[in-house]
Amino acid sequence: MNHTVQTFFSPVNSGQPPNYEMLKEEHEVAMLGAPHNPAPPTSTVIHIRSETSVPDHVVWSLFNTLFMNPCCLGFIAFAYSVKSRDRKMVGDLTGAQAYASTAKCLNIWALILGILMTILLIVVPVLIFQAHQ
Repeated sequence: MNHTVQTFFSPVNSGQPPNYEMLKEEHEVAMLGAPHNPAPPTSTVIHIRSETSVPDHVVWSLFNTLFMNPCCLGFIAFAYSVKSRDRKMVGDLTGAQAYASTAKCLNIWALILGILMTILLIVVPVLIFQAHQ
């Protein structure tokens, strides 16, 4: 307690009306109690790991499965994407990343081969048609 509060409640000052700040401080000390340790309070910081976003490439795999599916790479990529999503739902982020990486690689190959096959299916007939005229 500080010296002002102690003298406020002494019999010498009993004729003066109570001051609001003094009453508030005295009430807080009475409710909370005096500090037991003179050291400043320490704080604890808890780091909560945010959920890591693992892309599972399901939409890309589905697109490759439906539209460009050379050598069934799109379908295999879709299977790995679903496995990645399942691993993510269980909480196995390492397994989810491994399956997602495989699905991404298969999707890239399916896309490249699909584009090449589309170009060849357009260019080759046009060249054959021009050669016969």
